[in-house]
Amino acid sequence: MSAAADIIGYAPARPGLVTRFFRSSFVAVTVIVLAIIVIWYIAATFLNSPWQYEVFARAGEKPGVVEFVEATWSQERPVLPSPHQVGEELYKTIFETAPTSKRSLIYHGWITLSSTLLGFVMGTALGILLATAIVHVASLDKSLMPWIVASQTIPILAIAPMVIVVLASVGLTGLLPKAIISTYLSFFPVAVGMVKGLRSPDPINLDLMRTFNASRPQTFWKLRWPSSVPYLFVSMRVAVAASLVGAIVGELPTGAVAGLGARLLTGSYYGQTVQIWSALVLASVLAAVLVTLVGIAQRIVMRLMGVRA
Repeated sequence: MSAAADIIGYAPARPGLVTRFFRSSFVAVTVIVLAIIVIWYIAATFLNSPWQYEVFARAGEKPGVVEFVEATWSQERPVLPSPHQVGEELYKTIFETAPTSKRSLIYHGWITLSSTLLGFVMGTALGILLATAIVHVASLDKSLMPWIVASQTIPILAIAPMVIVVLASVGLTGLLPKAIISTYLSFFPVAVGMVKGLRSPDPINLDLMRTFNASRPQTFWKLRWPSSVPYLFVSMRVAVAASLVGAIVGELPTGAVAGLGARLLTGSYYGQTVQIWSALVLASVLAAVLVTLVGIAQRIVMRLMGVRA
C-alpha cells in the first residue's frame, strides 16, 4: 500500500488523534492500573470478610451488602487493606508529616534510596570490570563466568544476615553493609549484559581494527565499548531495580530503625498491614522512577553518540 502510494504520489493517511490516543502507552498503562485497583478491591472484600462477619455477629447487626462491603474496606487492621486506605496512609506520611520525622515515608525512603544508589554504582562498576576481564582473558570465560552465574542461585535472604554480621564484627555498620548486599544483586545483570555487548561487534569490524594494527585498548574504546552501550543500559535497568530490593532486604536482618525495610518490620511486629502496604507501594514507585531515569539517561547518551530512534 505504501509503495503504491509513493508511485501515485500520495502519502498514507495518518491515524486520527483519537486513534493515536487509544494506541498510546498512556492508555495501556491506565487500563492496567485500573484493572489492578478493581482486583485489589475485590480481593480486599473477600479476605476481610471473615473478620467482618464476626464483628457484625457479635454486635447483633445484619448489614446490607453495600454496608458490609464498605466495612471490609475500612477495617483498622485488615488482612488486605483497600487501595484508598493505602493512599490515605501515603498522603499522611508523605505530605502531612515532616520529612525529618521518623514517621515520614520520605525519611525512610531516602535511607533506603541512599544505599540503593551506592550499591547500584558499585554493582555497575563491578559488572563492567568482570565483563571486560572475561572478554579479554579467555580462561576467565570458563572459570569465572560459571561462578558468577552460580552466585545468583543462593537466596539473598540467606546471605544478607551473614554479610551484616561479618561486616559488623570488623566495625562496618550503617550504609555500607546494605550497599554491599545491593551490589551483590545488581552486578550480575550488568556483567552478563556487558559480556554480550562487548562481544557484539561484527567479526569484520574486529578484523578491520587488526588490519589497522589497533591495540587492545584502542579496539576496546573505539569499537567494543560503543557497541556495548545499549546492552549496558538495558542491564542497568534491571540492576537498579535489583539494587533497591537488595537495600530493603539488607535492612531486614539488622533490626534497623530507619528505611523501608525497617518500616516493613515495624508494621509486621504490630500487625499494621496498612503501614506495610504503604511502604511496599512507595518501594514500587521508587523502582519505577529509578528505571525511568536510567531510560532517560540512555536516550541522552545514545543521542550524543549520534544514534537516532
